[in-house]
Amino acid sequence: MLSLETRLKELMLASLAGDARSYGVLLNEVARHLRFYFLRRLSDAHKGDADDLVQETLMALHTRRATYEIDRPFTAWLHAIARYKLIDHFRRNRIRATVPLDEVEDLFATDLSDAASDRMDVERLLEAAPERTRDLIRRTRIEGQSIAEVAESTGLTETTVKVSIHRGIKAIATKLKGRAANDDK
Repeated sequence: MLSLETRLKELMLASLAGDARSYGVLLNEVARHLRFYFLRRLSDAHKGDADDLVQETLMALHTRRATYEIDRPFTAWLHAIARYKLIDHFRRNRIRATVPLDEVEDLFATDLSDAASDRMDVERLLEAAPERTRDLIRRTRIEGQSIAEVAESTGLTETTVKVSIHRGIKAIATKLKGRAANDDK
């Protein structure tokens, strides 16, 4: 089975080549994932805004698709657009956003991928974590699957998935700190 990143990237590349059917499939797949993305980040009072945010993000994807760099991960590009749409929504509605404790890892993972993408290969960073943990990190942080989706497909509990991801990210951070200390010498 293809990873989410691989499947969506293939659809995006085909649509950029003029395949209208692939573009339709891409928009449907992306819409489904964006809905979950926004619902996880909106308070109960604003859950009704998720569909509007999905539409805004799809419009931005459509208008900016020519800016997509084909050698870069598609899901990272898409999530950057979605994040900006969410921030715009918070500003427009004067919503003061807070990050629940279990979402703090998302912020770290985003910052790590942005910084690491300029300097090193993500796969080399993931080598600091055990194989199962690498898979969990890949699926949640890179492919955008939810903790619940990953737990269900792997047969693990949500708590086990969260703890494994947390420990894996901690191992990666330790590896990065070690490299930074060596670079300072």
